[in-house]
Amino acid sequence: MAALRQHLRPSSWVWFLFGPASRGDYDSPVLHSHDDYEQASETDLAGFEVESDSQGHHYAVRREDLPKEQV
Repeated sequence: MAALRQHLRPSSWVWFLFGPASRGDYDSPVLHSHDDYEQASETDLAGFEVESDSQGHHYAVRREDLPKEQV
């Protein structure tokens, strides 16, 4: 056991104890379905506009707070 301890890194120990990770079917397409929480988040984020200042910092501004010309 001491010989194994010298040769295995921590990530190798996980593989040694539990075996290789199960990755599933590589040929099947990845499906991502939106749940209610994700739909609500997208709706909330749609009300923001990303602005940048002269120094390159980015921040979010509510669209209702922007002047009418920028919306």
